[in-house]
Amino acid sequence: MKVNITETVLRDGQQSLIATRMHLDDFESILEEVDNVGYYSIDCWGGATFDSCLRFLNENPWERLRIIRSKLKKTKIQMLLRGQNLLGYKHYSDDVVRKFIKLSIQNGIDIIRIFDALNDFRNIEVAIEETLLCGGHAQGCIVYTTSPIHNLKKYVELGKSLEKMGVNSICIKDMAGIMGPQEAYDLIKLLKEEVKIPIHLHTHSTTGLAPITYIKAIEAGCDGIDTSISTFSGGTSQPATETMNYALNQLGYTTGLKPDILKTVNDCFRPVKAKFNDSGELDLYVLGTETDALIYQLPGGMLSNLISQLKAQNASSRLDEVLLEVPRVRKDLGYPPLVTPMSQMVGVQATINVLLGERYKRVSNEVKSYIRGEYGTAPGELDAKLTKKILGNEKPITNRFADTLRPTFEITKYRLNNPFMSDEDILSYILFPQIAEKFFKARDEKNTIKVNYNVHYSKKMNTSNVIDMDKKHMEMSNRELNLINVDERTAALAIAIVCDNLKATPEELHFKSIKAID
Repeated sequence: MKVNITETVLRDGQQSLIATRMHLDDFESILEEVDNVGYYSIDCWGGATFDSCLRFLNENPWERLRIIRSKLKKTKIQMLLRGQNLLGYKHYSDDVVRKFIKLSIQNGIDIIRIFDALNDFRNIEVAIEETLLCGGHAQGCIVYTTSPIHNLKKYVELGKSLEKMGVNSICIKDMAGIMGPQEAYDLIKLLKEEVKIPIHLHTHSTTGLAPITYIKAIEAGCDGIDTSISTFSGGTSQPATETMNYALNQLGYTTGLKPDILKTVNDCFRPVKAKFNDSGELDLYVLGTETDALIYQLPGGMLSNLISQLKAQNASSRLDEVLLEVPRVRKDLGYPPLVTPMSQMVGVQATINVLLGERYKRVSNEVKSYIRGEYGTAPGELDAKLTKKILGNEKPITNRFADTLRPTFEITKYRLNNPFMSDEDILSYILFPQIAEKFFKARDEKNTIKVNYNVHYSKKMNTSNVIDMDKKHMEMSNRELNLINVDERTAALAIAIVCDNLKATPEELHFKSIKAID
């Protein structure tokens, strides 16, 4: 039996250990070697990488994807998508979801792993449909958790529903690393009896269970697993690729991976890890085993965030209180799986409850939206007192929240009115408006080369109110336009306005004579 291996070092591996701070320069030179390993797919985009590129790395996430695609010629490229939330923390309109998926596939994505934090599949149906329409591989997720209301029967029903929706494969997503080996065996065994499509398992090494869980899952018929090259494995990341490959081969399974090239790849990542270790961005805390996660079910990254938040408020000593409050808040909210954005929502509210000394004295806007039904249907019953406090006599939303959202993409494009922004740029702005705007400004300043332009045209024209430009940058007569100390984009825009004013083409106006004056 062959077991498909998905490598996570470029996305979830580094996201779990160094908060997605790996620059393209850190791994671009390694990509061709990665392509030769024999992986089933490379998890390299989506999740937090998009936000991190714009917010921290000063990189265009779309350009990053295109470069990765150009280097990985043989291996499938995979991304993680939060259903109707895309890569953000709220629901977006259907037209934005469709546009994002279409452009993701056009820019190089092969497999889109799609999940909804609440397993409310109304929130992934559009994403799945568009992925299939665009020729991509739609991998539908079952978000795994444990609670009094979650059981094998429900998970199997979710798997059957995904197959009916037309997904190409199913991923069981255990983001907190809490799935035990017997749970994995039992769930996958039942799923394999009920569905015909491949099943992939994603987990984390946070609690130390992951390698054992993977082996038992494969014994039950699991078709693929996620691993990370050993330099960026373990702790809150995934089990080591080399270790799992070695164990599986010894047990009689095949993976198609080449051990000698795996070593080359790992050796290439050693100085990258050393750099982040020296800078302090790789915290030893995330490299350890956290068995407390079996109780609190917080993903490793969220636990680290809680610690940082409490430190910032000089309240580190209250971590244990917050961790005890987390399962209580989760129960009040109907036992949602603790995955983005629910893990952040529950963790923040638990912190507020503890620090203010009174439960729900202040309720976060995200929790209010959740109780209103804006994120979907809660898995279990919401706390009646909390619901009353938030809603009063208001009725919660019971239909798909995205149905209440107006189309956004074309309206945003019209409002921005920037001919130099690509559709990819528009999507970046829609997802993270303030961050994207700052990124675009820095990019434009970096790429701007200001020169003087002299343009002659044959037709006489009325120069009044033709171009809305600072006079110090423009001199204009009825047969000549001088643009002073402007960038190429501004010059092109000015010429376009002149053409429009005269109802003529650049050729008719002899704009071939445009020249930059040093």
